[in-house]
Order: sequence, then C-alpha cells, then structure tokens
Amino acid sequence: MKSFLGCVAFVLAQAPLTAQDHVARDRHEMHRLHQDPKAYIAMLEDPKRDAYQKPHEVLTALKLKRGEVIADIGAGSGYFTFRLARHIGDKGRVYAVDISPEMIVHLNRRIRDFKLKNVVTILAAPDDPLLPEASINRFIICDTWHHVENRTHYLGLLRKMLKRGGEVVMIDFKKEKTPVGPPLEMRIDRGDLVREMEANGFRLAAEQTFLPYQYFLVFKLK
Repeated sequence: MKSFLGCVAFVLAQAPLTAQDHVARDRHEMHRLHQDPKAYIAMLEDPKRDAYQKPHEVLTALKLKRGEVIADIGAGSGYFTFRLARHIGDKGRVYAVDISPEMIVHLNRRIRDFKLKNVVTILAAPDDPLLPEASINRFIICDTWHHVENRTHYLGLLRKMLKRGGEVVMIDFKKEKTPVGPPLEMRIDRGDLVREMEANGFRLAAEQTFLPYQYFLVFKLK
C-alpha cells in the first residue's frame, strides 16, 4: 500500500506502511527498525503506545456497527486490526492491508492463534490496496498516510473501493514537535490533508480532538 516520500522514497518503499513510533526517531533510526521485523513489531505493540493512541476511545468514537467491512491500511502488527475485529462481529470483515510480507505472516499467525474468521490479510502493492470495488464501509488509515507518495492515485482507488455512504478515517501526527512520532519533515499538516482530500472528491464529515499528538479526521465522498 504505498510508495514513499522524499529523499528516502526508495528505502522506505521497502518498509511496511504501518503505525508509527511511541518515541521520536529520525529517518535512520526508523529505517533500522523497518529492517528488523521483530523489533518493529515490538515497537508497534508496546503498551506505552496506548497512552497517546487511545485505542478504546478511538473505537468508541468510530461507532462501529456489527457486520461492517473495514480496511485497515498499513495494518502492521494488527494494533487496530484485532480491536476492530472484536467490534464488527463474525458477520463483519476486517481487511488487514500491508506491503510487508513479514507483517502479513505475523498477522496470519495471530489470526490462526486467535481462531478468527473475520480478518483477511492482503499483501498489497505500494500504490494499490488491492481490494474490490464498492466493497468497503470504512478505511482506517492510522499513522500511514504520510508515507504514500502518489496520494492522488491512491485516493482515486479508495473512491472506487468505498461502498455508498462509506468513510475514510485519517489519524496521523500533527505537523508540530511532539514527544512521539516520525520526523517533522515527514508529517502532513492537517489543513494540507483536508485540502488534498477535498481536491480528490472527499469532504470532511467529522473530527475528533481527544488525541494529544494526532489529528483524527473522518471523510466522506462529496
């Protein structure tokens, strides 16, 4: 899912587009983590992340419905994937989408161990989540969008993949200094993201402000 930014576009295109850090790191440190799947998974699943990511509050704010079909873009280790699966029930489905084979293997092991029937992994392309048209009620894109290089192309695909009335949920780090998250130069300003979404057929439908370091925006098709 995604082809990456700036002077490290080639390097980061080899790394999973997954949730970011619970500490501040520069590009070189992030790259080293991406090259060590076990260390990267441990970082993503560190309980300290919950303090700022507030997963329970995020899921409550989403008001998930039983039977929904959700795509977790940049699913990584499944931080949100498995929480989402518990909320949408056996008749729902969560597509855990990632470009990293190591992350997909890790997710598949957890799906087997948890005996889950409502989670499906997708080993995607950097520029395409590889999901069917008109199949998704909600895209969840947490700490991932700032990695996507050709975002106009990607948004065009998301528009086709959304069901009528569907949503794209964007959670990402504010473009300001915070004690956690990616380098400042990699972040997307909230206002820039809203303008980008509006230019590509979406409108801002809702916003939550309880996350300390991230914006939490919900978009619908115009």
